[in-house]
Amino acid sequence: MTHAAAPQAPAPQAPVPVIIDCDTGIDDALALLLAVRHPGLDLRAVTCVAGNTDVEGVVRNTLTVLERAGAPDVPVARGAERPLIEAVRTARHVHGHDGMGDLGLPAPSRRPVDVDAVTLLRREILASPRPVTLIPTAPATNIALLLRTHPEVTGNIERIVFMGGAVATGNATPVAEFNVWHDPEAAAILLSAGVPITMYGLDVFQRVIVPGPDVRRLRASDEPGTRLAGELLAHRGPATDETDPGGGLGDAGAVCAVIDPAGLTTHRLPVEVCLAPGPARGQTLVDRRARVGEAELHGDTREQPLIDVGLDVDVPRYVDLYLSAVEHKGAYTDA
Repeated sequence: MTHAAAPQAPAPQAPVPVIIDCDTGIDDALALLLAVRHPGLDLRAVTCVAGNTDVEGVVRNTLTVLERAGAPDVPVARGAERPLIEAVRTARHVHGHDGMGDLGLPAPSRRPVDVDAVTLLRREILASPRPVTLIPTAPATNIALLLRTHPEVTGNIERIVFMGGAVATGNATPVAEFNVWHDPEAAAILLSAGVPITMYGLDVFQRVIVPGPDVRRLRASDEPGTRLAGELLAHRGPATDETDPGGGLGDAGAVCAVIDPAGLTTHRLPVEVCLAPGPARGQTLVDRRARVGEAELHGDTREQPLIDVGLDVDVPRYVDLYLSAVEHKGAYTDA
């Protein structure tokens, strides 16, 4: 008599290899904390670029966050100190003079690697046994330089999930989001990379808010990384009159979208960056029309890459994902 074989449990999936390119920044710090602490990700490197603060401050902040999170020895590299064309235009009015909410954090003992960001990006992408997912949460200057200098890397890039752009309303200008506005030419190069791209823009970025009681619980933690998450979230509280307003996940939502893509509703749409001088410079023009219009009928056509644009997000799902990861203490005790 034969017996049916017992059903096999599905094999656990290997962590997704990721590289974060950031301008740390409060919400970049939140993204780094999640990437370090979630078992579904293998953070292979972090590259730094000017944006929320100057690039030296970004390197310092990045190393500080990794240290307090108890991260393994993740290589960190200094990248571009200014956009491709524009001057540096920081966001210290949002992120504090030091880019980290002026929390007075001690200087890190870690040091960056002795190669530049583009070199580190190329090395880690090509060395990865599995295609890498890039998560740029900053102006795309480093990524643009990589793609123009070493286009062969696209053969081992699974996807780019970037925080940037907006379908509706901007923040740097009425129509332009900060990361794209800071270096529009770099963003245009990123969009034409020839690999699958997801845009995690302001339309979803601004919606994912961690409730106030959760923020207070994180701030009260005796574990350094968890407590840092709470302090950063408290600094990112929305502009409301609530006495316990909570704090926005910001860039960390793009990391959530890599870990759990089903929590983000996307539509594949043509997207281009406005590069012309004037009030629309840096706008991400997202074509949501059901059919072509008169401009195209009269010969005004341009080749636009198709991008998976985030239009809706499951807020409780991503909040729960974030909290469960950053409050995990098991393997992260060397901070």
